[in-house]
Formats: sequence, C-alpha cells, structure tokens
Amino acid sequence: MLQLCSDAESAARRPVYKTHLYRFRLMEVGPIYNTGMALEQRYTDEHAKAGLDFDFPAIETWPNQFPGYEIQIDDPEFTSVCPKTGLPDFGVLTLRYMPRGRCAELKSLKEYLFCYRNLGIFQENVVNQVLEDLVKACDPVWAVVKGDFRPRGGISTTVEARWPRPSV
Repeated sequence: MLQLCSDAESAARRPVYKTHLYRFRLMEVGPIYNTGMALEQRYTDEHAKAGLDFDFPAIETWPNQFPGYEIQIDDPEFTSVCPKTGLPDFGVLTLRYMPRGRCAELKSLKEYLFCYRNLGIFQENVVNQVLEDLVKACDPVWAVVKGDFRPRGGISTTVEARWPRPSV
C-alpha cells in the first residue's frame, strides 16, 4: 500500500513521482506489487495437454470442382472452457484455406466446432487442433486458422496457426 508522506523530513528522502498534473512523494507502507501471485506453478502439464486427447468427430468433405481459390469460414460465436479455471472462453474463429481435392462440409464443421463448447482446452491448443483436423480432412494447398478470443481479466488473445507449418 502507498500513502502520501506527511513528514517533511521523511518526504525529502522518498522518490518523487510526477504526473502531468501533480508532483508528490510517496511512502512505502508494505508490499506493493503482486501480493496475490502464486509462489508455486499454477499450470501443470495436465492443464497444457487438456482437451487434446478428446475424440473429435471427423470433418466431412466433398469433392472440390475448381482450382486456385480461397475459402474463408468464420465462427463468430466460438466457445470453449479454460482447463484451469473452468471459465468460458469466447471468441471468433476464422478458418482460411485453399482447397486441393476436398472442401470441408460446413454442417459437419459446425458440429465439430460445437464439440469445443464444454471442453477444457487452452486457446492456443484450440487453434492448433482445429488446424490439424482441417488439414487431416481436406489436405489443402495451405491453411490458416485464427482465434481472436475476447478479453477475460482485461487480456484478449489472438492466436494464428498456419499450414504448412513453418520450419523452426
């Protein structure tokens, strides 16, 4: 906790903090930052792997009739669950790909994405798992899956995964 100094002598030894309106000196009265931070690891390997072993339904496909075009599919109401807190994650999931021989059937894809609704899985894993399953089903020339997740606790997340995977 911080308090304004009232003692002139003690105040002269304290750092001066300037804002655009005020100049004042502060006195430290106890722990200031991160008093609620955990001293132990809060996220385990089990949390990191959560949801990846789920038996997702196959994404059905149909034969592509034309070469060299792009398909973009948006799911503006995508939801999943944080595996640690159990709180819902909301976001927009966007799939873009150039079909080779097969295209994703949209109703099947919708049913596939609905499986994430109550699944505990990290946002980064959602995007990468959707990409892997889309590539497995369609074998596209290239694909990009982007998850733009709404803020929770003041932080929003955008995750983007590409196929073919870049060499690391």
